[in-house]
Amino acid sequence: MKLISIDLKADFGFFRKPDTNNTINLSYNLIHKPAILGILGAILGLEGYQNKGELPQYYQLLKHLQIGIRPLNNEKGNFLKTNIKYSNTVGYANKGSNLLTEELTLIAPCYRIFILLDETKELEQKLYDYLKEAKAEFIPYFGKNEFTASWLKSSFQDYTFEKASKEQMESFNILSVFKKDDRLKDKSGTPEIDLLNYASREEPFLYFERLPEDFDSELMQYKLGEFAFTNYAVQNSFKLDGLYQLNESKDYVQLN
Repeated sequence: MKLISIDLKADFGFFRKPDTNNTINLSYNLIHKPAILGILGAILGLEGYQNKGELPQYYQLLKHLQIGIRPLNNEKGNFLKTNIKYSNTVGYANKGSNLLTEELTLIAPCYRIFILLDETKELEQKLYDYLKEAKAEFIPYFGKNEFTASWLKSSFQDYTFEKASKEQMESFNILSVFKKDDRLKDKSGTPEIDLLNYASREEPFLYFERLPEDFDSELMQYKLGEFAFTNYAVQNSFKLDGLYQLNESKDYVQLN
């Protein structure tokens, strides 16, 4: 197994939320696993959506991959956003009137994407080679095809790593966004419940977002999960699954 990462970025990004507010279409702030699978599928040249009610080829071939996400160049987990207004004047879209809509668009989103790959599988070895050489069969993008995404060969990293032990209890830094199945702190103050070390540090922050973590194959819509990103040290690691220690830095990432 190989654990790698690339720094994926674009000038703009729009990861559409299925819910909207009047005419404003909202974007997730953080890229999510279903979107990353689409990007990896484009890099490999796999097929996208072809038939109604059928999940695309890239998803079927790549859904088992374990992936971690770390936002870069952000403000405490947040990216700058701007409203972009569009008008669509084609007749079949408007029935004689102009369609006006707005999209809350991310400015200069950048993410470090961690991927665990099995080098014995041909497709995953091909993905490893393409990411290392910054090659792609189709141009990847951040949500819309005008928001071209890219990464530099120099951003590719190959890590030595080990899976975290369930018995490990000391505080440690987790570099990635992590899935939050429980409360981070119990109101009773029971130490066994606390997940974070709240010791004082410079400019601490906690960022929360409800993000897609998978597809529901029957309903053909996102499955959502609760995620967090923080610079607090994490403790009680038995409450988090999929943790891997990066031997170079002794920090951790969570792969889902």
